[in-house]
Amino acid sequence: MKYFSYLQYNSLVILSYFFLSLFVLLLGYISKGKSTYFFSSGRGKAFSFVTYVRMFTHVLGHADWNHFRNNFIYILLVGPMIEEKYGSLPLLKMILITAFITALINIIFSKKDILGASGIAFMLILLSSLVNIQSGKIPLTFILIFFFYVISEVIDGLFKKDNISHLSHLIGAVCGFIYGYYLF
Repeated sequence: MKYFSYLQYNSLVILSYFFLSLFVLLLGYISKGKSTYFFSSGRGKAFSFVTYVRMFTHVLGHADWNHFRNNFIYILLVGPMIEEKYGSLPLLKMILITAFITALINIIFSKKDILGASGIAFMLILLSSLVNIQSGKIPLTFILIFFFYVISEVIDGLFKKDNISHLSHLIGAVCGFIYGYYLF
């Protein structure tokens, strides 16, 4: 038990998000995918409370371990830095707003359900490139991240036929840019 005293819960929002998503993933395995509906978002009944809850919970759900792992590698890498820079409550608000905007745009423009934290990962990636922004200057890291991540998502979204919501990635990136450039 003394070994646990060396551990530090150093990022309240990011680590809580990780453990909640891990719990949801395990719940999905235990329920053989039946719980996944609650942790995905798509067109539902317009006046159903569950439809609105799913607009936020979809960022907790993942299709499988690889989906979960790929998203949380980035989130755990850059998330604690963002949380330290801006604070836990502002980061939580950014995650919730990004989840809502992503779900809303998906409901309007797509017939597919979405789930996963990739929009949040892209939001954090873009936001991290703007952490040290100075007035009147564009960070080179932002340009490089924009080129490598955002442009490739546009190309993949246009030409690849897969089950990845490239639109969610782009919405997350736009939210990260707005938070980093205009709000902070």
